[in-house]
Amino acid sequence: MRNCVIVFVISIGAIFGAEAARGAETIVSLVHTAAVDGHAADADRLLQLYRSSQGITPEYIEALSWIGRAALSNGQTAAAEANAAEVRKLCDAQLAHRKLDAEPHLPTALGASIEVQAQALGKEGRRDEAVLLLRDELKHWQGTSIVTRIQKNVNLLTLEGKPAPVLDVTQGVGGVKPLPLAAHRGHPVLIFLWAHWCPDCKAEVDHLQKLMAMDGPRGLVLIAPTQHYGYVAEGKDATPDVEARYIAEVFAKYYAGLGRVEVPLSEENFKRLGVSTTPTIVLVDRQGIVRLYNPGALSYEVLAAKVEPLLDRK
Repeated sequence: MRNCVIVFVISIGAIFGAEAARGAETIVSLVHTAAVDGHAADADRLLQLYRSSQGITPEYIEALSWIGRAALSNGQTAAAEANAAEVRKLCDAQLAHRKLDAEPHLPTALGASIEVQAQALGKEGRRDEAVLLLRDELKHWQGTSIVTRIQKNVNLLTLEGKPAPVLDVTQGVGGVKPLPLAAHRGHPVLIFLWAHWCPDCKAEVDHLQKLMAMDGPRGLVLIAPTQHYGYVAEGKDATPDVEARYIAEVFAKYYAGLGRVEVPLSEENFKRLGVSTTPTIVLVDRQGIVRLYNPGALSYEVLAAKVEPLLDRK
């Protein structure tokens, strides 16, 4: 990490004009790496150097947010909350003269500040305050890109033990007509929310395939909702119909081992289930109650242990 700091110091004077975008990406990635590796002093030094050269930019604010995220993961809730408050203040100053989604860095920073603040409250035993905060933010930021991230954090605090949200099954891909979730009542259902561009989703296939081979005969149902992203291979823009065909091709190529699986295609499902991380895995019991809500991949061992209590004992 020290070498990274030296390289950044040497090159920072050149981060202007055409070099600015590359330098901005560098500050985010370098601070991210330093923060998560526990090099707080290096992260602070990088931020100071960038700010003295470039000022307070959306990229700077996103990089700063990694300090709070690292503090939260280390159990330092007071430091995490202080960082979240600072990031939010800087975001609000930027938003006085621009739209939130004018570029990608400020939404990421703002979403992180809300997430860190709520999760810190939750870790401090102030769950009700965290939920109230998130629901207020959810109302305020409707129609923006951070809604799913906020909903994810609401779900992390409230969804387990509650009835699963209704799924939109008006459209599907892959040749299997998606059914309402209620149609599977009496069976445990594993909902695997994925994206056509997501390598972590593809890596989860082996675990899911093994799980379904073992537990499908015992009643487990797998559903794999996805959504449109507006592009296909190599980031090429695509109409919804073209992208839907591409999604079907990706599913057939990488997920065929899962067998005949319902693949609802709807942005609404991702909003309701707060899918800002792919894959997101949701486990619903025979009565339609959520027993697991997990943004991110899971090992076969963890999945099997969560599913086992819900299966047919025959």
